[in-house]
Formats: sequence, C-alpha cells, structure tokens
Amino acid sequence: MMRKSVHTRDYAIFLELLIEFRHRAGLTQAQLGQQLPFEQPAISKIERGERRIDVIELKLICERLGISLQDFITELQKRIEKKNAK
Repeated sequence: MMRKSVHTRDYAIFLELLIEFRHRAGLTQAQLGQQLPFEQPAISKIERGERRIDVIELKLICERLGISLQDFITELQKRIEKKNAK
C-alpha cells in the first residue's frame, strides 16, 4: 500500500518551502489568511500537513507571498533533487 503524499519526504520539503516563503514575505499565518479566501486556521492546517491544497490554492498563496508559481515549483524541484541525491 502506498503512503499518502502528505506523509512523504517530498511533501515535507514542500511544506518547509511554503513556510520559508511566508517568513521571507514577513507575513504571519493570520496576515496571509486575511489575503486569501481561507483564513489562519486553514493556513495552520496546511503548514502542518493536515490540509492539502490544490494547484489553484497554491497559485493564490504564491501570489500573496510575492513569488510566481513557476519559481516556487522550480525551487521545490531543486530541493527535492538535492535531498534525494544525498
């Protein structure tokens, strides 16, 4: 049986990157939630891996964090490849 993607090392990297970009943008979860159609509790659940997001939600989050979806995915891929090379 295959593990759910939220329990994989790659998903952990995804969440770390999401949190890192939020910190770089200087936003709290509450501040980010005010700019999105879902609020702080949802941001908290996303960052803890309790709530999955789809690509449209990721695009919205990236826009609010001042990074393009393309740049986020590129950085994610680099980090995953680096981690898997170890």
